[in-house]
Amino acid sequence: MIRKIALLLSALALPALAAEYSIEPAHSAAQFSVRHLMVSNVKGEFKKLSGKVVFDEAKPSATVVEATIDVSTVNTGEPARDKHLKSPDFFDLDKYPTMTFVSKSAKKAAHGLDVSGDLTLHGVTKPVVLHVSDISKEIKDPMGLLRRGATATTVVDRKDFGLLWNKNLDGGGVLIGDEVTITIDIEVVRKPA
Repeated sequence: MIRKIALLLSALALPALAAEYSIEPAHSAAQFSVRHLMVSNVKGEFKKLSGKVVFDEAKPSATVVEATIDVSTVNTGEPARDKHLKSPDFFDLDKYPTMTFVSKSAKKAAHGLDVSGDLTLHGVTKPVVLHVSDISKEIKDPMGLLRRGATATTVVDRKDFGLLWNKNLDGGGVLIGDEVTITIDIEVVRKPA
C-alpha cells in the first residue's frame, strides 16, 4: 500500500507535458498600426489566422508557434484603402495570399515570453521577436474544450519586407510611416491527447 501511495505521489509531482493547441480564428486577430501623413496612426487588422501553438507551462522555452494570416482579410474600415493594400503597391494579394510566422526559440521575459522566429511577408522572410504577454491559465469552456489566450506585440519596418510604396509630402515627410506596430490577440483550443 505504501508503495502505491509513493508511486501516486511521484506521478503527481511530474511536470505537465507540453500541450498542442490550434489557433481559434473566430476569436483571434492580428492588428497593425502605421503613421499616416506624419500626424496620426491608421489601424487595421487581419481577421483570419490559423496555426498551432505548443506550450508547456513548466518549460516555456520549449514553446513552438506556427501561424498563417490570410492577407485577403485585411480591414482598415475603408474599402478603397483595403483594395489598395491588397494591390501590388503593398501586399500583392494575388502573388502573396498569406503571411506566416514560424518560431525558432522562446525564453522567459518579465512580461511573459519572447518568441523569436521568422516572419514571411510579401515573399520576404526576416527574423522578428514576438513579445508575448497576458498568457492566460487554461480554462474549460461550456463545451468542455480547454482554451488559453495571449497577446503578442512586435514592431517591424515595412521596407524590410519590400513594402516600399509611398508619396512625399509637399511640406516634408511622407504619406505613410515605415514603422509598423503589430499586435496579435489569439485564443487557442487544446487538441485532444
